[in-house]
Formats: sequence, C-alpha cells, structure tokens
Amino acid sequence: MKKYASIWIALLGIVVGALAVMTVQSYYKSRNLVRVQRADWRKLNLVLQQIDRNYVDTIDREKVTEAALTAALAQLDPHSVYMPPVKLTEAETELAGNFDGIGIQFNVPNDTAIVLEVIPGGPSERIGMLPGDRLLSVDDKVIAGVNFPQDSMVRRMKGPAGTKVTVTVLRDGVKIPFEITRGKIPLHSIDASFMVNDTTGYVRLSKFSRTTYNEFLNASMELLSSGMKHMVFDLRDNTGGYFDQALLLSNLFLEKGDLIVYMEGLHRDREDYNADGRGILKTVGLTVLINESSASSSEIFAGAIQDNDRGVIVGRRSFGKGLVQEPVYFTDGSGIRLTVARFHTPSGRCIQKPYSDDYQNDIINRYNGGELTGADSIKVDKSEVYYTVGGRKVYGGGGIIPDVFVPIDTTLATRFYVDCNRKATAMRFASDYFDHHKGELSAIEDYQALLRYLESSSIESRFLAFAKDKDGLAPSSDEEWAETRSYMMPQVKALVGRYSKLGDKAFYHLYLDLDDTFMEAMKPHEIVTVR
Repeated sequence: MKKYASIWIALLGIVVGALAVMTVQSYYKSRNLVRVQRADWRKLNLVLQQIDRNYVDTIDREKVTEAALTAALAQLDPHSVYMPPVKLTEAETELAGNFDGIGIQFNVPNDTAIVLEVIPGGPSERIGMLPGDRLLSVDDKVIAGVNFPQDSMVRRMKGPAGTKVTVTVLRDGVKIPFEITRGKIPLHSIDASFMVNDTTGYVRLSKFSRTTYNEFLNASMELLSSGMKHMVFDLRDNTGGYFDQALLLSNLFLEKGDLIVYMEGLHRDREDYNADGRGILKTVGLTVLINESSASSSEIFAGAIQDNDRGVIVGRRSFGKGLVQEPVYFTDGSGIRLTVARFHTPSGRCIQKPYSDDYQNDIINRYNGGELTGADSIKVDKSEVYYTVGGRKVYGGGGIIPDVFVPIDTTLATRFYVDCNRKATAMRFASDYFDHHKGELSAIEDYQALLRYLESSSIESRFLAFAKDKDGLAPSSDEEWAETRSYMMPQVKALVGRYSKLGDKAFYHLYLDLDDTFMEAMKPHEIVTVR
C-alpha cells in the first residue's frame, strides 16, 4: 500500500505542477506578458517584433528603427550618436579633405550670394567664374532675391564629379550662364598662415582633416624660410577631427620620448603615444590660442604642449571633449560613432568634462556664470591636481585651462556698431566697393601693397557715406564715431581685403588688429617650472 501511495503522490505532484504551469501561462497570456530579464538586450527586439506583428497601422520600419537607435545611444553619452546615410556622408566629407562640387566660396550679404573665392584649379576657375559674381540661379532654380537658404544653395551646386550643373551669374550688369562639370575640390584646413613680423609666424587651423599634417608642414616650411623663430598657432573654434593628425602636429614640436596623450577605457587597455624626436619645429617658440569652442584634437595638442612645458597656452578654457570614438558602418550607408575610451593629457588629466543634465548648454552656462569674462569664475577642480614635466600645477575637471586667460570683450558695442551689424553694412560695403574697384583689388598680391592701397583709398569716408546712403545709418556724434572707429574700421578693411588675391590671408591678417587674444599672445610670457 505504501508503494501505491508513493506513486499516487508522484502523479498528483505532476498534475499539480502541470496545472501550475498552465495557470502561469494562462496568467501571462491573459495579461499579454512576455518573459524577459530586466537587463536583457532581447527586450528591444521583442518590442519591435510586437509592433511589427500587432500594431494597428502599417509600420515605417526605417523610421522606427532609427528612432530606437537614436534613443538607445542617447542613454550613453552626448557624443555617441547614430547617423543616417545623409548625415554620415556629410560628416565624412567634411573631414576627408575634398568633396565633389564646382569650387567656389561665397557669402550672402543681402539675399543674393556673391562669390568670394574661386578655388584655384577647380571647375569654376577653369570656365572663367570670378570673385564678385552674383549667383542668380542653379539650373532652373532661381536663388537670388528670394531668401533662398544658403545650405540649399550648397546642396544644389554640389554633386558627383563628372556631372554637370548650370550656374547663371550677374557680372557688370550682364547675365552669364556657366555650364560647369563638377569635380574633386580640395578642402583646406588651414585658413591662413603668414608672418606677422620679422620673426613671428601665425597659423590658423579650422579643423583636423585628412590633409592637415601636410598643409601644416608646408605652411611651417614656408614660414621657416621667411625667418620664423616663434609661432602663434590659433586653434580657437577648432572643434577637432582626426586623432592621428593631432599626433603628427604634436610630434613636430616635442622631443623624443615626450608623451603626447594616452587613451584608456573599460574595454581598452591604456595606450600611450610618444613623440619620436624628429619634428622640424622643436626649436621654434610656440604660443597656442584656444577658447571655449576648441575641442577634441585641439585639446589633445594643447594638452601635450602644456604638460610638456613646450609652449604657452593663451585664451579661455577649452570645450572639454576627450572621447575616443570608433565608427561602425552599416551596409545601408548609415553608421554610429561609439565612445570606447577617454583621452588623458601626459600629466593624467582627463580631457572630457563631466556629463550633466544641462551638458548641451555648458557654454551658455559658462557665459552666464562669468567664466568667459573673468578668470576667477573658471570652475577649477582643486581636488584634481596634476603636474607638468617641469612641476607646474595643472588642474583636471575637463578641458584645458590656459596659462594666460583672456576674457571676451563685451564693451565694444556702440549704437552705430550694433545697427551696422544688424544690417550687415560692412559686408555689403565690401562687396559694393569690389564692384567699383575690381581691377585694383584683383591685382594686389602682396600684403604691404594691400595696406598701402587701403590707406590711400579713403575707405573710412566711403564706408560712412555708404552706411548713410544705403542704410540710413550714421554715428550720433563725433565722439561715438571716435569710440567705434578703432574696432569698426579694421573689420571693414579686412572684408575689403578679402576680395584681393590674398583672400583669407588678408582678412585674418587685418583682423588681428582687433584680436585681444592675439595681442596678449604677442607679449612675452615665461613658463616657470620647478625642475
């Protein structure tokens, strides 16, 4: 009897177990529950499957998938991002060093685009387009006088090399249609390089692209041949780019074995990058200009120079983006940039600033907090103390804090100046002046010749007459103009000078007269070390 009782108990257990399973399954089914673990990656797939099988309307899979990817990456850090095909192509093109197009630079002072520069060797130069030409239409689309968006103009003129586009321009009152075969157009990362005096060279770098090292090397060789003993290297507003280019530029200035930067992450062992000592600029004095918009590769370079006591950093605290991002490409042309490690300066400082809920408004918060106008307002993390190779204290907390602080000047804004800026009077005057003096400006190839020309051309009186006649603007008094003149006229002359053959070299050279940070960089600053 005991034997049969055991059998019955076992059978009863099986039945109860089956009923329990059926009850649980019925419970899950009744509540439409799907079993997952809280940290199970399959949960995302299960959600998408449920949408696909049961949603009431037709699903745009691409739209839903991209939204899910964007949302998922947004939970990581502000710089890990998903990029659809168009955005990825634009990002890659910007750093590649060239793009397909017609080869012009233009601005839009009113509602009509005016050619500023025809890129040498490009398709537009070969067919005869000139600076000062007004762009009227692209193919059959009118773009002048209709407030046509500038980015849309660019997209219409860009296109695959070998394809054709007709651009109609207005020159000296005559409409000229140019049929242009698009080609490869070089993108330069150096905006300008020139000697500011007998021994000091100036180089302004806009981004770290694939061609940056070669461009910088060529510019440096030219400056060295002109007698450069000291370089002012302007990295303000340079948001970065290719990491290897920052290494190559740093290597030009540092001694063999000097640590440039190291990277480290949870799944990435520490990796050091050192100079090889073969750089051609090791004996050249160096001052680096940075500001709150200098980021990424700019900060790697500035951090390497500062921590090795190789030069003086002048300006304002840099942005604070020091992330190693690896691209992942998909066959549909899209991709992601995923943060895999962080960059650290030679002293050990993490370049990346802390994440916060208000991360995107950090620069605005710096301004509102007074950091851009006063060195005492810089948020220095005194708990993160590091030392340069010479024993100087430097602090962590994100970004590179300059050795010499230069505030934003918020005082230069008279009523007349503000009114002129609002109506782009100076920019419009420059294009109007070029229309009437095209032959004179186009013949100028030497900076000193440009200065002599501008000094003898009554630019000041002509500008004031233009402002009054075209925009109804005039200084309220001689005192207001005396206050405005010192910073208004260098801008006007720089904009006019840009129409000469010197282009941006003339613009930046003339604009330096207004540049407080550059003026500070030209003063002697000694790095005091405690070796």
